[in-house]
Formats: sequence, structure tokens, C-alpha cells
Amino acid sequence: MNRIQVLPKAVAEKIAAGEVVERPASVVKELLENAIDAGAAALTLEIQNGGVRFIRVTDDGSGIPAEDVATAFLRHATSKVHTDGDLEAIGTLGFRGEALASVTAVSKVELITRTADELEGTRIALAGGEVLEQGPAGCPQGTTILVRDLFYNTPARMKFLKKDVTEGNAVRAVAERLALSHPEISLKFIKDGREELHTPGDGKLLSAVHAVLGRDFARDLLPVDYALGSVRITGFVLKPVSARANRNMQFFFLNGRLVKSRTAMAALEQAYKGSIMVGRFPGCVLHIALPPALVDVNVHPAKTEVRFADEHAVFEAVYYAVKNTIAEKDTRPALRLPGTEQAKPAPFAAPGGSQLHFAPGNHGMGTMRAGAVTAYTPVAGGRVEASEPELSLPPALPKWPDRPASAFRASPLSKAGGQTVARAVDSPVAAPGAAPEAGHTVPHTGGLSTHPDVPVETGSPQQTVSEQVVTAPPAVEEGVQPPALRVVGQCFETYILVEEGDALYLIDKHAAHERILYEEIKKQGQAAGQLLLAPRAVTLAREEYAAVLENFALLRETGFDMEDFGGATVLVRSAPVYLRESEIVPAVEELAGKLAGFGKDLTPERIDELYHSVACRAAVKAGDKTGPEEAARLAKRVLELDDVRYCPHGRPVAFVLTRGEIEKQFGRA
Repeated sequence: MNRIQVLPKAVAEKIAAGEVVERPASVVKELLENAIDAGAAALTLEIQNGGVRFIRVTDDGSGIPAEDVATAFLRHATSKVHTDGDLEAIGTLGFRGEALASVTAVSKVELITRTADELEGTRIALAGGEVLEQGPAGCPQGTTILVRDLFYNTPARMKFLKKDVTEGNAVRAVAERLALSHPEISLKFIKDGREELHTPGDGKLLSAVHAVLGRDFARDLLPVDYALGSVRITGFVLKPVSARANRNMQFFFLNGRLVKSRTAMAALEQAYKGSIMVGRFPGCVLHIALPPALVDVNVHPAKTEVRFADEHAVFEAVYYAVKNTIAEKDTRPALRLPGTEQAKPAPFAAPGGSQLHFAPGNHGMGTMRAGAVTAYTPVAGGRVEASEPELSLPPALPKWPDRPASAFRASPLSKAGGQTVARAVDSPVAAPGAAPEAGHTVPHTGGLSTHPDVPVETGSPQQTVSEQVVTAPPAVEEGVQPPALRVVGQCFETYILVEEGDALYLIDKHAAHERILYEEIKKQGQAAGQLLLAPRAVTLAREEYAAVLENFALLRETGFDMEDFGGATVLVRSAPVYLRESEIVPAVEELAGKLAGFGKDLTPERIDELYHSVACRAAVKAGDKTGPEEAARLAKRVLELDDVRYCPHGRPVAFVLTRGEIEKQFGRA
């Protein structure tokens, strides 16, 4: 029978080291974090052979007093925590007192350090956790630590390391993330004798982003600066048009520490919903600041997983920070021609004119439907006035939706461009923790759910917020006419070319029409239906048939009125007014398939998918012939409503090409 015994110190140290030191990148992370905690302004990281044979970190921080040098390598020895009360408000990157002990247990370490008030430094050498030598040494203020032959005494761990190139790339990734978390620190990374990264350390996050992630990524960013209660969000998010194929460019930092937060990731992706295509993902470099007492970083030795005292507050702060940024600062995508340099954009600002923002509320099944909006005002003079077209476009937006007047309160927005626009908001719903600050453009709701336990890969959180921003045209000086809108023509029977002033717009007529119809359905809360002269019988699969029978009321919101006809067949009595007859059966089959796939989990997000399907089916198709008057009316709606930038699936509605860019191609500029 095996007897219980206390493990030898050497064995216990190696086991404990396995939690902290998995590969060279783990060592680099711990050493760089120690240097940052020491107040370093400049760091130099050097590696060879992927960091397996050689790692050196040099900093100009406070250094370690001579009498504490040996103690620093003992397990659970730290200068950052003294009492259990300190664990409730950890403000440093390291605090467990395990890093140096774990590193020395599986490698050969040499450290040289000096504080500002010491005349000479101290050098110590260790191997396998044992001190080999210690004595005075000459050195500048700060600390240099050298790690050699990682896992030399644990060959079982060594065989799991990857190629030097792979390990070196992992080390660089750690250095890059530390640089993004602390842009005030200059970080130099040298790999096999060649400098691969050097950040300026000027304190500007954009400078660090440019150095780490490249110029192309940096130029497509929108700045974020937002506060909600005790949570502050700063940093940058990608323009929707530059969305990525994966989540690799999402970086979240909590109080200067890189973290993996499902809550923040879900909030980010929900804020982009409707602005990017399905299967594309936003990118960001976001710093989340909140009181240390409201977050627990002592979850895992790697300290990348955290727990929030209030997940909902963090979710709302990230969501509204990103949502406001996209609403205010994202503009129509510009068409880039080869060989042209885009003019520098003006500082990010809200589009000209007054803005009216939708206040999310709780309506019926939890769907966040559009609140009251004022009718848009067409710009007088010089515009193309189309006669009654054949294209099915929704009428001009009504001033108020069909809801009781008591459900709203009106308040004036600040004047912009000489106009004042009344804002209609649902009954006040205060965000938890604090009243909204001045300058918020998307009102808060306490109804959002973080759902941090739901894997982000399967979708964003269940609550969905749909926002409408109706931009009133800026005031026109008396006697001055705005530039005329002129439809130049159409190409490939898919795109409308529109000239307005010094800009040429290329409008995807299907995407534009789909977005307008979708917004109309959302605004009204349901699609307008019309009775069919002859009801249509649609036979479905058994699962789809059962799903339709359970959701007749929901289908009425999409414009379809049906009844059971028996034998897995439903009878369609009415269909959406915009839907052409040939699309009725395919649309019913598509909706039935979606409902069968959704099962009982009819979230607001999934109900939106049904609206998407109806709008997509009803919209004019690529290749359809569109008359000039119809094209003019569609273009007019697109250019007057600034929020019609993307179709419900996230595809761009229009691209703009300036006169200067065209003239440059012909050598005129």
C-alpha cells in the first residue's frame, strides 16, 4: 500500500512551476510584468532560439535592495501584498510571489540589480532553485535578469516545446500585448540579434497600436472614450467596413492587464450587430478601468482570467462605448483606387446636423424595437423629385409610431447646424450604478443581459438593441442651394451611380432597398400585410410545419397571416405588401426553416433574423431592371438617411468616390 508522504522540495517546486511556466512566453510574461511593476520607463527583451536557450530582460525601474535579492526567489515572497486585505484591491500586475521561484526551479538564472540609493549593485546566480553565488556588481539603476536553458532539468517538459520559430512568435505576442497595455513604456524586442519591435513609449495608445499592429490596422480605427458609473472605456475599435475574418485582433485590457473576458467580447460583438456581415468580427484595443475592489484577478496563476463584481455594468459600459462610437464616427466607406492616397479624414466627429437616437426599451417579447422618430426632412431645391415609382419603397417615416403618447416624453437636443430636433424616449430606464453622463448619444437600458456563460462563438448575448439614427439635414443659408443629386446611370443592373456635388456614389440597390425595408419593419414593429386574391398553400417538412403552427402570432409580425390546412400544409391568407408574388412560397419556406432551427429559443436576435429574411426577399434584386425614377427615389432615401450604411447582413450599401480621386487617376490633380 502506498503511504502518504510530503514531497521533496525539488519535486514540489517543479510541479508548482508547471502552473506558471509552460513555455518561454510564460517566462517573458512574468519578467516583463515584474519590470512594469517596478516602474520601468524603458524595457529591452532579448531572446535566442525561441527563448529556450536565452532570455534577457533589462529595465530601468526601481531595482531590488541588496538585502532582498535572495528573498525575491523564495516562493510566495513579494513586495506587492502584505495582508489579506490587499488582495481585495490589487493594483499591480504581479502579486502571487511565484514567478521568480517558478522560473528558477526549471532554468538557470542570473540577476543583476541596483536601487537609486545604492552605490553598487548586486548579482545572484541560481540553477534549479538553488543559489550558486551572490555578490556585489557594477550596474546602472534597474534590473537585468538572464534566463538560460529553460527546462534543462525537466526533459519531459522540454519535449512538448514547439519549434524555435513558433516559440519565438509566442514570445513576441506577449511583448506586443504588454506594449499595448502600457503605451507609456518604450519596449524593444530583439530576436536572435535582430530588433523586431520598438515602441516609442510616448504614452499614446495609437502610437503603440501603429508599432505593434501595423499602419493598415491603425488607420481603420475609431477612437473610444466613454464612462459609465465607475467603469471607464478608452481605446480604439475597427471601422465596421474593416471587420476581420476572426477574433484575433480583439484585445481587452483591465487596469493595464491583458484579460480574456467573455463579457467584454460579447458586448463588443453585440454593439457591431447589424453593422458587419455575418461571419465577420470586429477588432479592438480597449482599456477597461474600474476600481480594483470590483474585480478579482486572483483566479488563475496566469492572471488572464478575471471575475467582475458586476458583470452587467462592464457589459453595458463596453456595449455603449462601442455603439456610440460607431453611431457618431463611422462614415460611408470610401472607394480606394490604385495609386491614390486617401486624404486625411477630419477628426472623428458626428455627422453634420442634429441627430435623433433610438432609446431601447422592452416591448412585448423582449425585442428592442425602434422608438419614436421624427420624419426626415427632404432637402429643398436642386434635388431630383421622382414621380410615383414602381419600386416598392416604404413611405416617408411617420412622425410617431402607433403607440400611446403617454409612452414617450420629448426633450430638445442641442442645436446643430441651426436646427433643434425633438427627441422621443421611452419611459426612463436608468443604467445600474450611475446616471448617464453628458454627451451620451445612445440611451442606457437596464434590460441588457451579459450572458457571460454562453460561448461567444455561438452568438452574442440574447438581448438585442436596434438603434436608429435619423440625421436631419444641416441648415442651408438663405439663397444658397445644396448640391443637386443626379442619377448618372446603372451598371451591371446592380449598382446605381449617383452624382452629388463633388462626390460620386456607387449604391448597391439590393442592399439599400433591403435596409430601408428592414428599418421600416423594425420601426412599425411588424411588416405591413395585404390579403391575397387567392390564398397560397405551402407544404412543409414536419419539423417546419410544427414550428409554424406554434408561431402564427410571430409570423403575423413578419406580414404573413396563415392557417393550418392539415397534412403538413399551411394556407397563406396575406403576405407582406412589399413581397412580390413569386417570393411568397420561398419566403414562407425560409421562415419555417429558421423557426424549426430556433426551437423554443426565440431570442430578439433571432426574431430580427426573420425580419432580415422578409426584407431580403422583398427587396429589389441584383439584375432587376430599375427605371431612372425608381433609382432616383432609392438613391435619395439612401443619401438623406445617413444611418442607411449597411444592409441587415452588414454589407455596405454605398461607396463614395470623390472628384479629386477621379481627377488624380487622369493626371488632372
